Amino acid sequence: MSNVIPYSLFSEFDIDLFKAGKHFRLYEKMGSHPMELNGEKGTYFAVWAPTARTVSVIGNFNDWRAGEHPLNVRWDSSGIWEGFLPGVCKGEIYKYKIHSENHGVVTEKADPFSRYCELPPQNASIIWEDTYKWQDKDWMGYRKDKNSLDRPFSVYEVHLGSWKKSKDNTFLTYSELADELVDYVKEMGFTHVELMPIMEFPYDPSWGYQVTGYFAPTSRFGEPGGFKYLVDKLHQNDIGVILDWVPSHFPEDAFGLGFFDGSHLYEHPDRRKGYHPDWKSLIFNYGRNEVRAFLISNAMFWLDQFHADALRVDAVASMIYLDYSREEGEWEPNMYGNNENLEAMSLIRELNQAVYGEFPGIQTIAEESTAFSGVSRPVDLGGLGFGMKWMMGWMHDTLEYFKKEPIYRKYHQNDLTFSMTYAFTENFMLPFSHDEVVYGKQSLLYRMPGDEWQRFANLRLLFGYMFTHPGTNLIFMGGEFGQSSEWNFQNGLDWYLLQYDFHTGVQQLVKDLNKVYKDNPALYEKQFSPEGFQWIDYGDHENSVITFIRKGHDAKNDLIVVCNFTPALRENYRIGMPKPGKLKEILNSDDKKYGGSGSSNKVIKTSKIPCHGYEKSIEITLPPLSTIIIK
Repeated sequence: MSNVIPYSLFSEFDIDLFKAGKHFRLYEKMGSHPMELNGEKGTYFAVWAPTARTVSVIGNFNDWRAGEHPLNVRWDSSGIWEGFLPGVCKGEIYKYKIHSENHGVVTEKADPFSRYCELPPQNASIIWEDTYKWQDKDWMGYRKDKNSLDRPFSVYEVHLGSWKKSKDNTFLTYSELADELVDYVKEMGFTHVELMPIMEFPYDPSWGYQVTGYFAPTSRFGEPGGFKYLVDKLHQNDIGVILDWVPSHFPEDAFGLGFFDGSHLYEHPDRRKGYHPDWKSLIFNYGRNEVRAFLISNAMFWLDQFHADALRVDAVASMIYLDYSREEGEWEPNMYGNNENLEAMSLIRELNQAVYGEFPGIQTIAEESTAFSGVSRPVDLGGLGFGMKWMMGWMHDTLEYFKKEPIYRKYHQNDLTFSMTYAFTENFMLPFSHDEVVYGKQSLLYRMPGDEWQRFANLRLLFGYMFTHPGTNLIFMGGEFGQSSEWNFQNGLDWYLLQYDFHTGVQQLVKDLNKVYKDNPALYEKQFSPEGFQWIDYGDHENSVITFIRKGHDAKNDLIVVCNFTPALRENYRIGMPKPGKLKEILNSDDKKYGGSGSSNKVIKTSKIPCHGYEKSIEITLPPLSTIIIK
């Protein structure tokens, strides 16, 4: 005889919101919740399984036998099964055994709302609650200022499993990362860390992008409280936390969300909309109200429970286009006859309105690779409502340009300057992400041409150009010190390279670029506005030189940026100046401390020689393969 006690955390209003797709804190009701009822400790369970005939909680506490602890289906056609199990407490592992009305299908599923999961390859859910006491009150109070679009946003992208390994080549724990990673990021001067998915996932080679535990930090590095401690430490050191979030697809693993109750519950039933050919995974049914509530609740969960400062939304293009990666006949047009997924776009807009409304000061960032218009424009102006969008076109064009031998670059200057024709159509983040250093693409360093000196000079030039181009920045771990091999998720970064001067030189340059970026409002106050940028000269193809001005609110803080994309030292190079005065070189990527030749400009004064349409000009020495910033 079952000792499950009928009990509910749901009010009728909760159910109405859930059915309407408007309940955005489902994690407070769904899943397993340790509690005390009538003086007895136990756990309340609630799971959505509308086509189930019976749902039982199974675990070691009942020898994994179905029927021992059957949940009760609610009377209101919500499809929610629930109940209180006395004596089943925190730390117990469990699953739901679901007998479906659908031809007698039986499934054993992990809890979609589980807060903690077994260490893969084990895959049961764990009843959990943590009593972590946050210490980041100061950060949460002022992050709206730190995190706004007119502030520095320099992002260090990290895969926690391979940033660094322990001495016995195992994972660092969340607590160990809270010491080592936080200290390193702070020393390097990045404003934010972006973590590749930390939601529980079964398969290491997916890097976390095949999520099965949407509400659980992976147990590879410790308990959920340990992850909170890592976020807390980052915040206490003035570092924002961006989490990769994957609403675009989920894996077909038998214990996961797919065919959950014997029906296509979370995934779209039409394979043309419900299956992703690239990733061999399932796609959420964005038009189903309860699924929308699940996804938006999940975004809310990480912002609420784990104090995330931003969500970087993965693979947005695959969500908003019905024909993404599909041949003719493999997709069906929408009601207007075009290829836009109206349901996914509606979900994204509702998501962005909900999270920005609930958590002022956060950001959402779209990884969106097409020319779709208005990704980072407000919803009420017809946009998708993201705060920023990855500038994939800039990244591709720039890397394509840099891999060319300098002698040929004069024929491809437009590859560099083209980005400025669309730089302010969105709030762009410039990404050199993990995707650019895998699958035979080589590391950033080894995509650069020339001998060893030129490779490193090109890499320093690349980072200098990146940090001075309008927009925010993202560098994947290892790039900041010139990792020479491709990224391998199984290994730690090649930290031993820092015994060599060229590598420490790149690292020092990135550190200094972060400082210059944060110290100079001209580089961030108008980073998304055409008012923040002005060409001096983009037409010197022959010498492969570009010169531009970056502007903030106060003209006296303007910066002049000069990039020389060839190894030729150019003395007496004349540049037009919009106003007279003394100028100072505040950064030179060719400095000897970075591994450069040491060519520099000590004193720079304007003279009354017209140039570039200005009445005055300066004459400087352009170091080989360099970015110089003049104030």
